[in-house]
Amino acid sequence: MKPKIALIGRPNVGKSALFNRIAKKRIAIVDEMEGVTRDRLYAEAELFGRPFEIIDTGGIDGRSEIPFAEEVKRQAEVAIEEADSLIMVVDSRIGLTRLDEDVADILLKSRKPLTLAVSKVDNEDEGALAPFYPLGIEKIVAVSAIQGHHIVEMLEMALEPCPVKEEEEDEPLGIKVAIIGRPNVGKSTLINTLLDESRCVVSPIAGTTRDAIDVSVEHAGEVLTFIDTAGIRRKKSEGEVVDKFAAIRTERAIERSDVCILMLDAKEGMTAQEKRIANTIEEKGKGCILFFNKWDLVKGFRMEHCKKSLEMEASFTSYCPTLFGSALTGRKIDALFPLIHEVYENLTRRISTGQLNKFIEKVMHKVHPPMLRGKRLRIYYMAQVDTAPPRFVFFVNHVDLLGETYKKYLINQFRIHYPYTGVPLTFYLKGKKRQDKTKSPQEEVRFLEEPLRFEEENVGSHL
Repeated sequence: MKPKIALIGRPNVGKSALFNRIAKKRIAIVDEMEGVTRDRLYAEAELFGRPFEIIDTGGIDGRSEIPFAEEVKRQAEVAIEEADSLIMVVDSRIGLTRLDEDVADILLKSRKPLTLAVSKVDNEDEGALAPFYPLGIEKIVAVSAIQGHHIVEMLEMALEPCPVKEEEEDEPLGIKVAIIGRPNVGKSTLINTLLDESRCVVSPIAGTTRDAIDVSVEHAGEVLTFIDTAGIRRKKSEGEVVDKFAAIRTERAIERSDVCILMLDAKEGMTAQEKRIANTIEEKGKGCILFFNKWDLVKGFRMEHCKKSLEMEASFTSYCPTLFGSALTGRKIDALFPLIHEVYENLTRRISTGQLNKFIEKVMHKVHPPMLRGKRLRIYYMAQVDTAPPRFVFFVNHVDLLGETYKKYLINQFRIHYPYTGVPLTFYLKGKKRQDKTKSPQEEVRFLEEPLRFEEENVGSHL
């Protein structure tokens, strides 16, 4: 129920810079190149304790020859329709243009509250407003995103016509799901299918999406937040500065997500780039679901064969649930939601120390640790020290007595007893010689986590 304010204008007038200033975060990519912003971006903000939602849009220019100009215009039109108040942004350094007049006509015809923000006025020069009076917009203010001049005044003008609504507690955003993959595998198409609307610009051209976009999707009475991201390119393919910013935004999206959907092109399978992306997801400790998109275009190939070849190429995917579907036709889209909940529950799952000790006793009785240098490994007990991702500590007599073969045996047996579908696991060792009687068990675990961490080399960076 928060009022929505949309920033509208022709390309490259400073809308994204104002959006970041208002949101107090670097959400939108800002660059001097025309046409950087393509999709609608949303952010929560407040003015003197009054919350509102700010919307950034791409530049409106029907005559532009840059890619996706018509799609960007359509996205801006949707923002105009859903906003409660509009802020038209113009560039004081360029002055009034014919395109500014066209945009003003569109906004005035919408009959919604309208404020004119003359941007890039860094020297408090009120004379910069004069060229824009012919637009016929009553509320006009000179602003600077860099200096922060008159941002408050601009927002007051925009919020004044919006009725004050009763404050409501923010509903939880639920599970955060990031959609990750190479360019042009269908991430934005999946978002549009989930929402049943054209929320993101979609085209066959790789690299259409640049910003990370958050959308809320309700399913079975529960709200989930999906994050559409830019495709992660190979380093040598990041030809533009915008591509580098997009890659950074994608990594941040992985960090703030709970579960990642790694989308792959069913026609191409898993490439070296997808393996690197999967490793990044594991390094960040996030749940992972593999979604082979465009399966409707694949002929004469069985899913079992595809899954088997995938596990041979990247063994760490063996614990990730896999779907073969189509974001365009909606095939297997409904099956994503129960998998997301399953992976999230595993991510936050905690096993009692008693259960873990019974597990250790059983597997050690089944296969005893081998003798190394005349000594045998003894595991006194095992404990879980953290969730999201799950972390476990083995308390042993000597850390150097755990050989690679027995290490893999312990991990494989743990996966069999506790599947932890789609979740990376991390194990640590604590040796008897390192115990410090002056510390509590929790302090000892934190102190020894990093030096004593071990991993299985053939199954990714964590397991």
